[in-house]
Amino acid sequence: MNVAIYSRVSSDKQDTTNQLTELRDFAQKQGWNIVVEFVDVVTGGTSNRPQFQLMLAAAERKEFDTLLFWSLDRLSREGTLKTLQHLDRLDKAGVNYKSFTEQHIDSAGFMKDVMLAMLSTMAKQEKVRISERTRAGLATARANGSKLGRPMVAVNVQKLRQLSADGHSQREIAQLTGIPQATVSRRLMAFEAA
Repeated sequence: MNVAIYSRVSSDKQDTTNQLTELRDFAQKQGWNIVVEFVDVVTGGTSNRPQFQLMLAAAERKEFDTLLFWSLDRLSREGTLKTLQHLDRLDKAGVNYKSFTEQHIDSAGFMKDVMLAMLSTMAKQEKVRISERTRAGLATARANGSKLGRPMVAVNVQKLRQLSADGHSQREIAQLTGIPQATVSRRLMAFEAA
C-alpha cells in the first residue's frame, strides 16, 4: 500500500522529527510504502496550510492510498465540521486515513464518526484554551509592568525632517538612515500632525 505522511507543528520552535520517526517506523512495520511526506510548520486552526493543501490535492489525484498522521489535532484544529469535511474529502478521493496515536481513528473503524466528532471538538477546544492562556499571560505581563511588542526605534525626527526638506523621498531617507521606511513615514506624519 502506498502511504503519505502528514506532520504538523505550530511554530518553528517545535520539531517534527519525533512525529516523522514514529510514523515512518509504523508504516514500515505495516509493510507500507511511503511515497510522500507533507510537513507544515503552522497553526492547525486553518486549512490554509501549504503542505496540507498539497496533500489534499495529491489525494484527489490518487497519488497514495492512505494518509497516516500523528493525531487528529495535528491534522486539523478547525473543529468538528471542518475536520469531518477534510476527512470526507479524503474518503471521496478513495484515500484511507489513519491516526497513529488514536488507533480507533481510521477510515475503516465502525465508530469513526462518533470518535472523530468528539476528538475534533476537543482539538478545537484545546486551541481555544491555548489562546486564552496566551491572552492571560500577556495581561499578567502588562499588569507587572512589562512592555510588550517591539522596542521603539530611536529616531532623530529633526534629521528626518531635514532630509525630507532637502527633497529626499521616504524610501531614500530609510536607506540613508537605516530606519525602516514605515517608521520614517509614521514619525514624519506624527510630527506634522503635532
